[in-house]
Amino acid sequence: MLINLSNHPSCGWSVEQTNKAKELYGNIVDVPFPEVDPVGNEQYIHELTDEYLSRIISIQSNSPKVVHVMGELTFCYALINKLKLHGIKCIASTTVRDVVVGADGKITKAFKFVQFREYL
Repeated sequence: MLINLSNHPSCGWSVEQTNKAKELYGNIVDVPFPEVDPVGNEQYIHELTDEYLSRIISIQSNSPKVVHVMGELTFCYALINKLKLHGIKCIASTTVRDVVVGADGKITKAFKFVQFREYL
């Protein structure tokens, strides 16, 4: 099972990313990424990551859980460390970023999925 903890629900993923996730991990469960308060201190991050750790552990699955973690960096770092202490594999998605600058100077960015990569 792949638990997608990011600001990008799996229903909006590309066909390539969705197919690769299902091939590697089975079904996908979306857990919305929290709005991390930018004025929150380290204790706030500790408590918020404890809450999400509990939520992830409580998700019932017959297969091993893998968590796709993408978002605010201090939250991700703390949560990934806690998940790994519980033996839960964490991954990120990698992309190629295509930037196009239009004649009017507007910048358009497109991201193309490449692979899932484990947090070490």
